[in-house]
Amino acid sequence: MEKKREGVMEAMSRIVSDPYYFLHFMAFFSYLPIRSSAAPYTSHRLFDREIQAFLAFLMFSAIKMVREETWEAFVADSLLYAKIFLIAVSLIMDYRAAIWFSVIFSVIYLLAQQPAFSKLGTAKKLTPMQLEDLLSDGSTTKYWLIEFFACSSAKCVRSSRCFPELSITYSNNLLSFGTVDLGLFPNTAAQFGISLAGGMSQLPTYILFEKGVEVSRFPDFYVDAAPSLPITKKLLCQHFELDRLLLDYINGS
Repeated sequence: MEKKREGVMEAMSRIVSDPYYFLHFMAFFSYLPIRSSAAPYTSHRLFDREIQAFLAFLMFSAIKMVREETWEAFVADSLLYAKIFLIAVSLIMDYRAAIWFSVIFSVIYLLAQQPAFSKLGTAKKLTPMQLEDLLSDGSTTKYWLIEFFACSSAKCVRSSRCFPELSITYSNNLLSFGTVDLGLFPNTAAQFGISLAGGMSQLPTYILFEKGVEVSRFPDFYVDAAPSLPITKKLLCQHFELDRLLLDYINGS
């Protein structure tokens, strides 16, 4: 619950500072003057539908708050529900209002994207050259877990909080964490067997290296093997056996 409260405060500050949240806030706020101009004979029916839409939105948001692991995923889903309900209610008032909101949300989608979690935890932000040097340098840690991502990928944004939090928990002298932005270095994708086709469906990709050699990755090499389940800390922890690596470090293996 403490993390949820921190997420709320962070979201409130971003409403003002980030274009994605600010534009959505202004779009939803514009409903008030449009609503005030509704014809009197539709006001009673419209009010009933607004109450129903609001209660449905609260129900879906509450479910998502429990199920989603990251604040970014919760916000993305909540905004989607809010857009759907707002357009549906606007149809009752005036079809032109529904068209207005549909156009506005489409423009926001084209002009702004949801920001990813900005903190790195203990992970290192790497260029391809730095990654190659680290993997070839025998003096670094035995294991490197690398996240390959792109800020333009919605799945990367939704899961952007998982990797930094994992790095804080599991980073030690045996295991280090690093990130490579394929949005900045797209040519690096082919070097590590990552496909950027199909709307970047393979991103984010996580690769575990042992003494510079790949020993495990998620998802697999093939585009069709892109994960259907959302990326979570539990999924990554189990796939790469991070608990075992932590025990190996504690036991001095």
